[in-house]
Parts: sequence; C-alpha cells; structure tokens
Amino acid sequence: MAKKALSPRWLNPREMKAWRAYIIASRRLLEALDTDLVGFDLSMADYEVLAQLSDAPGRRMRMSELAELAMVSKSRLSHRMKVMEKAGWVKRETCKEDKRGYWAVMTEKGWKAIVAAAPSHVASVRKRFVDQLSSKEQENIAAIFGHIQDELREQFKNEE
Repeated sequence: MAKKALSPRWLNPREMKAWRAYIIASRRLLEALDTDLVGFDLSMADYEVLAQLSDAPGRRMRMSELAELAMVSKSRLSHRMKVMEKAGWVKRETCKEDKRGYWAVMTEKGWKAIVAAAPSHVASVRKRFVDQLSSKEQENIAAIFGHIQDELREQFKNEE
C-alpha cells in the first residue's frame, strides 16, 4: 500500500525572502569570484582544490578527503583532477598504504598558480563579501552557516 504523501510545509513570505536572497546572492558572488579568476586561467573549483592542497602537509591529500573538503563528489573531483593534471597543476599518486586510494599532489606549477592568483582572489573576496558586512554581521554569518554546515553533515551521516 502506498504511503499518503505529506503536505509540504510551504515557505512563508519571510522564509521565502531569506531563501531567495541567499540563493541569488550566493550564486552571484560565486559567479563574480569565478570571473575574477579568469585572468589566472583558474576557475573557483580549481582554486578551491589548489587552496586545500596548498594547506595540506606536503601539499598532498587523499582524494576522498579532498573531495569532502572541496565539497565536490568523488566523480566530479576525478574529472576536475584530469583537467588540472593536463594544466600541470596537480598529479595523482597511488596510495602505497592501501593500494586502492590515490593522493592528489600539488605540483610546483600548481603552487605558482595559486601564489599568483591568491592576492587578487583575496582582494575580490574582501571587496565583494567581507567589506560589505560589519564585524557583527560577519560573526552572525559564521555562526549561522557553521550551524547549517554541522546540521547538514549530521543529516548526510545519518543517510549513509
């Protein structure tokens, strides 16, 4: 017997206004940041992968960990890595410890690419996001999205 579908909890005007403002602003912000990296031949996805690797010990990280931190699926990261390998920014190495996994390793060319792009990217983030907010608003956003991030992590963990 099929279950009766529950009625959706529709968004009220205040909730809809908050949701739409978030969606539109976040998409426009990411688009602007992506555009600002064009001169460096990097996309935001490339930059995020290189940033994660640049902070990792030995500028290397397990592919599965990198996918989680960069917030991309393993298959999307694999595709991104092929593009980035072709550009000479990263390479993949087999994991000698378990022979199944791979390491993502930043090359010297990848390091030079992120070092070149970072000052411009940070200036863009500051201009387009940070400087638009008061210190209190920054703290509120950090708390709000930290909470949402924790909740989503729990929900995904429970769905596995």
